[in-house]
Amino acid sequence: MTPNYKRTKLACYSAYFTMSSIFVLPPLLFATLQDMYGISYTLLGTLVLTNFCTQMIVDLLFSLFAKKFNAQMLVRVTPLITSLGLVIYALVPWLLPQQFAYAGLLAGTVIFSVAAGLSEVMLSPTIAALPSDNPQRDMSMLHSLYAFGIFFVIVTSTVFFALFDRSKWMYLTLFFAALPVIAAVLFMLSPMPDLQGGSEKERASRSRSRTIGLALCVACIFFGSCAENTMSNWISGYMENALHIPKAVGDMLGLAAFAILLGLTRITYAKYGKNIFRMLTVGMIGAAVCYLVVVLSGAPAVALIACVLTGIFTSMLWPGALIMMEENVPCVGVAAYALMASGGDLGASVAPQLMGIVTDAVSASSLGARLSEQLSLSPEQVGLKAGMLACAIFPILGIVMLFFTIRFFKRLKKQA
Repeated sequence: MTPNYKRTKLACYSAYFTMSSIFVLPPLLFATLQDMYGISYTLLGTLVLTNFCTQMIVDLLFSLFAKKFNAQMLVRVTPLITSLGLVIYALVPWLLPQQFAYAGLLAGTVIFSVAAGLSEVMLSPTIAALPSDNPQRDMSMLHSLYAFGIFFVIVTSTVFFALFDRSKWMYLTLFFAALPVIAAVLFMLSPMPDLQGGSEKERASRSRSRTIGLALCVACIFFGSCAENTMSNWISGYMENALHIPKAVGDMLGLAAFAILLGLTRITYAKYGKNIFRMLTVGMIGAAVCYLVVVLSGAPAVALIACVLTGIFTSMLWPGALIMMEENVPCVGVAAYALMASGGDLGASVAPQLMGIVTDAVSASSLGARLSEQLSLSPEQVGLKAGMLACAIFPILGIVMLFFTIRFFKRLKKQA
C-alpha cells in the first residue's frame, strides 16, 4: 500500500513557516536589546554571523557525512530543537545578570541555528522526494512559506509591541517557541520518504563538469543569499535609525512588505515561471540597483520603496539557485542540497556581519564625522549608509558569477 504523504508535506510546510522566526525575530529585537544591554552593532551582527555560521557547519557535516545520519529522525526532532533555542533566548532576562546577557543570547542562537541548518538541509530534499505532479511548484511553495512566515512574525511582533512595552519581548519569544511543536507533532504522525537514495547516485557521477557546475551553483546561492539576507536582517534597524521612520511603520511597510513580495514572487514563479536563468539574472541586477538607490537617495520614501522592492528581486535567488542545480547538475541528493545550503548560509553570515562592522567603523571614524557635517546626517546614519553601500558589492559580483554560470551550463548542453 502506497503511503499517504499529504501530512508529511504539510509538516514540511509548517516547519519551514515557523523556522522564519529564527531569522526574523532577533533582528526585530536589535534596537530593544541595544537599549537594554548596550550591545554594539558589531555584536548584534555577530549574533547573525553565529546563526549562519552554525548552520553552515551543519550543512558541511551533511555534505561530507550524509550517510552517517538518520535523516528521518532528524527531520522529526528538528522543530523541537528550534523551540529549545528560542526558549533559552527568552529566559535570558530572568536567568542571567545584565553583564552575561549577551552570552545567553549567543547560546540560544547557537541552538536554534542548529535547527535552522537541519531544516535547510533536510526539508528541501524531503519535499523533492515526495511523489508530486509538479515538484518545482512544491519547492517554490516551501520557500514561499518561509517568506509568509516572516510576514506573520512581523505582524505579530508589531501588534505585541503596540500592546505591551518592549521590555516584555521575552513573552513574544516564548510564543514563537511554541509554534514549532506543531510541526514536530505532524512529523511524528507522518510517513517519511527515503532520503538516502540520492547519495549512491552522486558517487556514481563525479565528473569534472558536474563538480564545476555544482561549485558555480554554490557561488550563485552565496551571492544571492548575501543580497537577500543583508536586507532582511537590517531593513528594520536601517529604517528606524538611518531613515528615522517609526519602528512600527518601518516594520509593517518595510520588512513585512519585503516578505510579502518575497513570497508572492516565489508563488508566481511556481505557477508561471519557465526560464530560471532569466529570472536569476533579472533578480541580481534588480537587487544591485535597489541597494544603490537605498544608499544614494536623499528621500526616505524612495529609500523605503527600494528596500521593499528588493524583496521582489531577491525572492528567487536562493530557491532559483536550487532549481538551477536540479535542472543542470545530474544526480543531486542530500549531500548536494547540504553543500548548496552551506553556500547560502555563508552568504547570510558574511554579508550582515559586514554591514555591522562597516556601520560601527564609519560611525566612529573621522571620515564619518566629516561626512556627517557635509550631508547633515548623524554619524550613525552615515555609518548605516556606508554599510549598505559595502553590501551592494554582493549582488554586483553575483551578476558576474551568474554570467559565467549560465554560459557554462549552456555550453554543456551544446556539447551533450
